[in-house]
Amino acid sequence: MKASGILHGDISELVARLGHGDEIVISDYGLPVPPGVTQIDLAVKTGVPSFLDVLETVLSELVVEHWVVATELHDTHPDFLAKIQHLLKPFPEFLAHEDFKKRCKQAKAIIRTGEWTPYANVILRAGVPF
Repeated sequence: MKASGILHGDISELVARLGHGDEIVISDYGLPVPPGVTQIDLAVKTGVPSFLDVLETVLSELVVEHWVVATELHDTHPDFLAKIQHLLKPFPEFLAHEDFKKRCKQAKAIIRTGEWTPYANVILRAGVPF
């Protein structure tokens, strides 16, 4: 039994199985999941668990070489984007929300949180630790 890090079995296995360049998405409650993409649904109620809590936990075990957010997040919630940028450096790639949703089709999985902040979604591309 794990005592720290990612305790959710499906997410722990997902991170362990990612290869260099594979992508996953951490999303708010409303992001649609494309057909064929695995959904790991963590949403319990509004705000639980929060996007930032899930992101921080996933980052405790995932090497990220690149990340993507919707331009609309920057335009409507720059304070929320700043919190993401604090956890993930350097700066992200920005895509229009419609293009972001299309890009999600290539994700290995989408982890849905209880986040209620519009456009609070991020695509994480796995890197290597060396």
